[in-house]
Amino acid sequence: MKIVVVGAGEVGYNVSRDLSSEGHDVTVVEQDDERASKTEGELDVSVVRGNGSRPSVLEKAGVYPGCNTDILVACSNRDEVNIMACWIAKRSGVSRVISRARGMEFTDSDTWAKEFGIDVMSTPERSVAKQIEELLQVHSAVHTSEIFGGKAGIYAFRVAPESPLKAIPLHQLREKYPGLKSIMVFIERNNEGFVPSGETILKEGDLIYVVSFREQVWQLEELFQCRKSRSLKRVIIVGGGKIGTRLAKILEDRFRNLEIKLIDRDREKCERLSGELERTIVLVGDGADDELLKYEGIEDADGFVTTTTSDEANILMGVIGKALGARKSIAVVRRDIYNRLDDYITVDALVNPNEALASIIMRYIRYPSGAASLSIIDKIGAEMVEVAIPGESVVVGKRIMDIGLPRGALLALISRNNELIVPYGETVIQGGDKVIIFSNSKILPRAVDILGVK
Repeated sequence: MKIVVVGAGEVGYNVSRDLSSEGHDVTVVEQDDERASKTEGELDVSVVRGNGSRPSVLEKAGVYPGCNTDILVACSNRDEVNIMACWIAKRSGVSRVISRARGMEFTDSDTWAKEFGIDVMSTPERSVAKQIEELLQVHSAVHTSEIFGGKAGIYAFRVAPESPLKAIPLHQLREKYPGLKSIMVFIERNNEGFVPSGETILKEGDLIYVVSFREQVWQLEELFQCRKSRSLKRVIIVGGGKIGTRLAKILEDRFRNLEIKLIDRDREKCERLSGELERTIVLVGDGADDELLKYEGIEDADGFVTTTTSDEANILMGVIGKALGARKSIAVVRRDIYNRLDDYITVDALVNPNEALASIIMRYIRYPSGAASLSIIDKIGAEMVEVAIPGESVVVGKRIMDIGLPRGALLALISRNNELIVPYGETVIQGGDKVIIFSNSKILPRAVDILGVK
């Protein structure tokens, strides 16, 4: 396909790299000369320098009436550029357009997207704030992603030294814990990862990605870590931007007795937030000030979340908060390099809004009809995708063990007649089943094709 990407920041660069590696004809539009030169020098793409909201610039990139461009992705840091680029592209005949929206008001409803003819408009701060809330609730989890509207999810847990799951083949765990409806889809061990089989034996220190019903996540936490999450009593947030504010509002709505404190350097912003937030205590200050943190009760905080615009500051403050006694520290980072350093940082979890946006963009490009990519776990190069099995698919009526999925691809969950099923090899696929496929990005298209999904 011929694809135009407006914006060569962290998101645009990574999306362009992935699309180019898949064989698509990619043209990148970028106004900043340094970003444009980096993209041109490192990626197999065409680069057009200029403002992506100007018709003359888009024309150089291949967007004009009667053009043969298939998709335009607008993911710059400016909403007006993204929206205008999509508007021009749609009226030029580009069939599919995707826009990033930093302002949450653009995605409070689908009105703006419809008015401008935008097929997908996403504000990743929404999903990131929800992910942070989930990480706060499930104390031992280092990664979470919702599935089927929150009825299930994928969670990553470390295997503790005293875990009863150690030294037992996975196929025996079903017999030992028959009421546990979950499936382990990926194991990270000694900086290497693999999809487990029934004979795989868990070891101390393994990081396990497991798909489970939401109501059973507490049992999983107890089995992996031999401890239970307690109810949240105090959370401290640093940064009053979109993510920090959104998180505070979610926590206010979700936990009526939770003490929430938000710290920001900007007095004017704090005064505005104190009027917008109902129960959150808004403080003017430095999130790295240990005296302030101690005074506000960091040692009794169940969660310490850093959400400023600086990755480095978020990591540093997360380390400080953990050292001062916070039970769990979570830092928002936007650069890929920091996601690969989590084993060397004492912050409990790193959350990347750019990764969330890239996941949505790649989902829509790869699986535009009837499929939903739920998560791209960049660190392990894996994806979860929801697809509906057509009634005429050749796999209908067959057992999962007989359909020939490639090694490294798993069916992790099935939704059938409003019932969620954890599948096994003997499970028979039915037409209309909605299934979750877990696989790496290279194998996934083949697995989707085997299932008969177009």
